[in-house]
Amino acid sequence: MINLEQLGVHLPQGYLFKDISLQINKGDKIGLVGKNGAGKSTLLKLIARVDSPSEGKIHQPSGTTIGYLSQDIKIDTEQSVFEFLNTSNQLLTKINHRLEEINVELVERTDYESDSYLTMLDELAELNHEFTVHEGFLWEEKITNTLKGLGFNDKELHMSLQTFSGGWKMRAELARILVNNPDIVLLDEPTNHLDIISISWLENYLKTFEGAVVVISHDRLFLDNVTTRTLEISQKKILDFPYSYSKYKEARAEEMERLAGAAKQQVKDIKHTEELINKFRAKKNKAAFAQSLIKKLEKTERIEVENDSVVGMKISFPLSVQPGKWVLDMKDMGKTYGDKMLFKGVNLTVGRGEKIALLGANGTGKSTLLKRIMNKIEGEGTVEYGHNANITYFAQDQAEDLDVTKTVYDTVDDIAKGDLRKDLRKILGAFLFRGEDVDKKVAVLSGGERTRLALCQLLLSPSNFLILDEPTNHLDIQSKEVLKSALKNYEGTFIVVSHDREFLEGLTNRIWDIENQQLKIHHFGVKDFLKRKMALLQPTTTKKVKLEAPKKEAPAKDVSENQLSYNEKKELKRQKNKWRNQINSSEKKIEELENKIAEMDVVMATLDYSNEAKASKVLKEYEELKNNLDEQMSLWEEATEGLED
Repeated sequence: MINLEQLGVHLPQGYLFKDISLQINKGDKIGLVGKNGAGKSTLLKLIARVDSPSEGKIHQPSGTTIGYLSQDIKIDTEQSVFEFLNTSNQLLTKINHRLEEINVELVERTDYESDSYLTMLDELAELNHEFTVHEGFLWEEKITNTLKGLGFNDKELHMSLQTFSGGWKMRAELARILVNNPDIVLLDEPTNHLDIISISWLENYLKTFEGAVVVISHDRLFLDNVTTRTLEISQKKILDFPYSYSKYKEARAEEMERLAGAAKQQVKDIKHTEELINKFRAKKNKAAFAQSLIKKLEKTERIEVENDSVVGMKISFPLSVQPGKWVLDMKDMGKTYGDKMLFKGVNLTVGRGEKIALLGANGTGKSTLLKRIMNKIEGEGTVEYGHNANITYFAQDQAEDLDVTKTVYDTVDDIAKGDLRKDLRKILGAFLFRGEDVDKKVAVLSGGERTRLALCQLLLSPSNFLILDEPTNHLDIQSKEVLKSALKNYEGTFIVVSHDREFLEGLTNRIWDIENQQLKIHHFGVKDFLKRKMALLQPTTTKKVKLEAPKKEAPAKDVSENQLSYNEKKELKRQKNKWRNQINSSEKKIEELENKIAEMDVVMATLDYSNEAKASKVLKEYEELKNNLDEQMSLWEEATEGLED
């Protein structure tokens, strides 16, 4: 579908990457990974034709459509959310306008037998056919379902986009891309502004999307569930792995181990060669031999192993003092902004050692509840802290409290105590501050960098009760693993708001869910919680074909059959039996095939593509099952329509 030929991007400080050649095919689901600054977003912009490469070419078939979601969404329109999507398909909009014009003209005209009138009728038929082919009659329903899947409610569909935050505008732009069904979808951190339910919905959508997907994400579970191929930008090159993220990490670790061994051996060989050169260079009869060794050494391509100091790193939150049996008591807590009530009647006691995930759709009041707990804002009810409760609070705007005159290193050095001080540079490295970064002033850091530094500072602050509002924002996958490990080993209590399911899974023993202005408590894991939530959303976000024959109107049947002759009735009965048998047969086969395909989906998820013979056989079997299913669905539809006729 798209070919990248010897692509390179040169910056003033040198090459970002060079000589990149790869192919993106229809149906590819690709995760694009690499360290911060490796060039992931830049590569996505090149494929989207937003930017141009310094060298190399990008080839794509004429007419290929690309949907690109960047991290910097700029939408300036007074249109409603629904209208923003409704007018986004130029072809359907054009057809719609012409259909309206023709219908108005047909009502006004009376020259029914004229050539121009008949020509207009022909055009009307052609336009209706084209509108049907492009699913124009399902367009508005598709828009509504997509927007609701991404978290918009009925009321918000008709509100101006100008009234929404940047995060919600990003959702609207994502919906606009999806409903237009491009050949390739490029997504740069699409989960950043989505809640945990919307992320699950997007996953399910992309799994069944027929085009190609290239996605940058720091959400490991999202990558595992959506992608089947991983591209890593490393050392200015692209490494291509036919696996989803977790399997790629295993393969990459094995390769890094092999490379490290090869690099170690190469260093020994080079040292030995240099010793030989020094030994024979001054001898006349060995000078030619020494020169050949020098040339060989110059041609040797050095093996470079990317250093990853974060892997396997263990950090623990320091515990201050042991609190009493309970650390927090909330009585009749509630919060209302104007006419909008977020939650009410919250009566809860949090015991020592509880690990709580606070979940809910965006806008339900999660951050507000945490602020009420911290008495940062006023509201109904009371909050009481337990004996010796020492709370550390990480807010989404925590970075604003940092001292901008200090360096990155000094910011954490002022907080750290005891043995932690020896590992400060490693700890900063875990939060993506490496090398000279630690000497930068806070004043020159970006918003994301400041947030990471504030979280690192919190990690070093003694406490026994942590309240964390979206701590995983702006962290890469490895940094999140470091934070998760620290929280798992934390002996105190914590309440955490996060939309990262991989981060939350196995971390908490309670779920608080804000829904319908109530705080509900669940004692199952995040996976089970999401299954239940998605089951409730299923009727509005996906439509399944119900395989049953249409019901017949008895009176109409009796009248029509009474008018038939004996032979005609006999033939009609034979046809009915034929269609019913076909329906019953197809339904059984469809059920069997769907079960087999579901089993094959599990096999496909763990398929080892390096074994080409086995992979080819499995893929062929999978394709045959899907073709058989399509055939049976066609037979079922034909029989259903025949019986209805």
